[in-house]
Amino acid sequence: MMSTIVEYCTKIGQPIIEQMGYELVDVEYAKEGNRQFLRYYVDKEGGIDIEECALISEKIGDELDRNDPIKDEYMLEISSPGAEKPLKTKEAIKRSIGEYVYIKVYKTVNGMKEFEGDLVNFEDDTVTLEYKDKNIKKKVKIEYDLIAKMRLAIKF
Repeated sequence: MMSTIVEYCTKIGQPIIEQMGYELVDVEYAKEGNRQFLRYYVDKEGGIDIEECALISEKIGDELDRNDPIKDEYMLEISSPGAEKPLKTKEAIKRSIGEYVYIKVYKTVNGMKEFEGDLVNFEDDTVTLEYKDKNIKKKVKIEYDLIAKMRLAIKF
């Protein structure tokens, strides 16, 4: 049920967001306390501000009201993905080459299930990551299909 709501709301929101010149990063439908939230994470080069979020909210809100995909009461939120933006598409990964990222994989690669390092390349559905293991720089190649989760990370 939740995933079909997310899929349907993505289909409604994505064209509006892209037409306005923004990128849809993620959509989530979640219960927090006793309230339901429908969140669209939206970004653009240089980030997104509160006025832009309000404008997008108005347009998506109108379209959601017309289509009424969610029968229960919910709060609509438009938000910036923040510093640790998820990388959900191949295009987002390609745009993030040179960035510091976190990757969690479905099954172990080089004896590990989680990596943090510099995204060196993304070619032929393979991510190349440079990371440090006990202060030794190493490179790992990870097949796209093995990636469970990938996001930008903050380097400490």
